[in-house]
Amino acid sequence: MNFIPFVFAFVLTAFLTFSAVKFFPQWGLLDSPEKYGLKRAPIPYFGGIAIFIGFITAALIFLPLSREVLSLLVGVVLLTAVSFLDDAFRLPPLVRLFFQIIAAGILVVGGVGITHLTNPFGGVIDLVAFDWNLGFGGAQYHFTLLADLFTVAWVLLLTNSLNWLDGVPGLSSGIAGLAALVIFFLAARTGFHYFDQSAVIALAGILAGAALAFTIFNFPPPRILLGDSGSMLLGFVLAALAVFSGGKIATAALVLGFPLLDAVWVILRRIFSGQSPFHGDFGHLHHRLLAAGFSERKTVLAVYLASAAFGSIALFIDDSFGKLLALGGLFVVMLGVGWRLRGIKLKKLT
Repeated sequence: MNFIPFVFAFVLTAFLTFSAVKFFPQWGLLDSPEKYGLKRAPIPYFGGIAIFIGFITAALIFLPLSREVLSLLVGVVLLTAVSFLDDAFRLPPLVRLFFQIIAAGILVVGGVGITHLTNPFGGVIDLVAFDWNLGFGGAQYHFTLLADLFTVAWVLLLTNSLNWLDGVPGLSSGIAGLAALVIFFLAARTGFHYFDQSAVIALAGILAGAALAFTIFNFPPPRILLGDSGSMLLGFVLAALAVFSGGKIATAALVLGFPLLDAVWVILRRIFSGQSPFHGDFGHLHHRLLAAGFSERKTVLAVYLASAAFGSIALFIDDSFGKLLALGGLFVVMLGVGWRLRGIKLKKLT
């Protein structure tokens, strides 16, 4: 098992984040706490830049530029650039969504996708339908409608889930680091895979190193904040890793069950209440925990513990039906917590 990419990304990102904490205030790269009703001094923002540089640099050093890897890196660059502009100027939600779809489409064109899902009740769910070949510039592209639509939807869900999870410092980066570690150890298991997992192992190690290094500075009380440029990157890369080389959708769904189920719940709640699903609010489960009296540290640690527990289940349960039962258990737990926190008075977004 090669830990060198993990260590390199960890050390580089830690150095970059430390430098950002020192120099960003001098450059005016600070947050605006008054917009969210927070009574504290501004702290460094745009911390995702450190993760971006750490991830891209390590990937270019330790990975060959295959078509799949190149498409991932191009998608990361595009999404991070747009998210940086969003952090600075608050882009309209539909503009952000448009570029997220473009980034997901770049993955699809690069050959990153999944053609089937394991049916937990037996067999597989084939997504290869309505397929066709398209020639462009001497290159041939193979498209499968259902598989490609599933990939794009999966990328959008994970990208926004990690972004919405960033309502409490340390949540997005810490959970992404844990998820990447689970994928790393699962991909490194010998005699378990039909496909070469070397790229997945390296990418997961790099992402885990970068995310966990940043978490050291982002854990409450934070010395720097992630910003959309970081949370979007984390969700995008995790989504790609989950479908890279054979697919680990069930594994990612388990370790990321908290943000995924929370995202689905929030989208449905907004739609049924007549709001736009893109309109931000303080109705996420972590906001409800804070409103109930949990400190930021306790909220973050509680979500870490749940994610680590279900991530461990993903490592030790091989069959899809067992993972489905575990995901159902997580759903019941979240329903119970949500019921317990019903009626909690929440802040309104200003």
